Amino acid sequence: MNTPSPAPSHPDAGSSPAAGHTLARSLGHGQMAMIAMGSALGTGLFLGSGEAIGYAGPAVIVAFAVGSLIAATIALAMGEMASRHPVRGGFGTLAARYLSPFWGYLSRWLYWIVTVAVTGAELVACAAYLAYWFPAVPIWAGILLFAAVIVGINLATVGSFGVIEFALSSIKVVAVLVFILIGLFLVLFGMPGESAPGLSLLTSDGGFAPNGWGAVWIALSVVMFSFGGIELLSITAAEAKDPARSIRTAARTAIVRLAFFYVLCIGIVVSLVPWQEAAGNREDVATSPFVMVFDRIGVPGAASITNLLVLVAALSAANANLYAGSRMLHSLASDGLAPRVFARTTRRHVPYVGIVASSVGLLAAAILAFSGVGGVFGYMMSLVVFAVLLVWFLILATFVAYRRRGVEGATFRVPGGVVTAVVGMVGLLTVLSTVFVRESMQIAAAVGVPAVLLATLLYFIVVRRRLDTAAIEEAFDEAESMR
Repeated sequence: MNTPSPAPSHPDAGSSPAAGHTLARSLGHGQMAMIAMGSALGTGLFLGSGEAIGYAGPAVIVAFAVGSLIAATIALAMGEMASRHPVRGGFGTLAARYLSPFWGYLSRWLYWIVTVAVTGAELVACAAYLAYWFPAVPIWAGILLFAAVIVGINLATVGSFGVIEFALSSIKVVAVLVFILIGLFLVLFGMPGESAPGLSLLTSDGGFAPNGWGAVWIALSVVMFSFGGIELLSITAAEAKDPARSIRTAARTAIVRLAFFYVLCIGIVVSLVPWQEAAGNREDVATSPFVMVFDRIGVPGAASITNLLVLVAALSAANANLYAGSRMLHSLASDGLAPRVFARTTRRHVPYVGIVASSVGLLAAAILAFSGVGGVFGYMMSLVVFAVLLVWFLILATFVAYRRRGVEGATFRVPGGVVTAVVGMVGLLTVLSTVFVRESMQIAAAVGVPAVLLATLLYFIVVRRRLDTAAIEEAFDEAESMR
């Protein structure tokens, strides 16, 4: 472990870190768990699942099960490290210590790109849901409307943000549970006057894996988008009242809930709606498969209620990702890896400059929608998957280095330790290899690879000379004081 260095002064701001640059520790452990749920339980399930179904058919259930296992290794590894070191910048700051400052820099910038793209993609979905009722409203107008809502929420105090996000996430968790109960009833007992479909639709149209098992592998590149957001367990640690307890609780419960929700919900969808119908138009899914379920069975008003709930889910996920992006940018600036202006906070310790800068994804989504480019959601989703797979791989690599240091003091430990992490890394590489066969992943790589190369070039030409490792150690010292 590195020896702590004296904390540097920051003359550019004219104030110490305690005045104008620090975050407030205001989040309870229930709020932290719900924020992570809020980010991960979004359009990946409610809207993007249509594309995954289109690839794998009913076997998409297997893809979601495998995806949940891969996501579990990341959540648990990250949770163990964050419970020991609840630092600002989360996994990026951990990578800076246990791998190298370069990997900490790269993982944080990559994740910032992820949050920017996810926020934009989620608002594209919000606008699509709005068009279900108001087809005359342009997608770009819907994006700008919802953008104003989430920027306003994020500019409030972190405590207010936590309360609002807790409420939004709670609504969609309850909605998912209700969907599961109603869906199971319909699968087992059917509608009045109709026989129950049971599991017949899982094999009636070309078999369980109608496009072969290779298609299930390709579907994983869509499915993994659904689990993006579990990283917030690490990022919110810097604003937790009791980080050790909060992270332990959130890491254990969030991934179990997500796995249960995703696998069961998608199983119900393909059991009630023929998979080719649920897939819709894979290039630009316009309607959630969940709304299709209630449209198909003809329950009056149920489809509109479901559409409202999935809109809330998308809005919650966009809200949580804008939060994550602004905090990541704040940590980069605090450690000298981004312009110092991004570290500025309001009197209520809200990183307002980071929030404004992280809203670029909202503007990009609106511009793309206004230009009439088709498949905006799908392309943004693929870019997110490509970048987040790299981030997750670095998280697991950091965990391996962390364990090899023999660090003690975490509030829980990952079962299987390094072996579990290595299995997760193999799974991530397997998903990443879909770049060779899936066109939208190739487009994402065409954007992502140059972005990584540019970030690397900037690091070695500019950032490395400005890097102050004392700022990283200062973050660890502050985190240690909270334990």
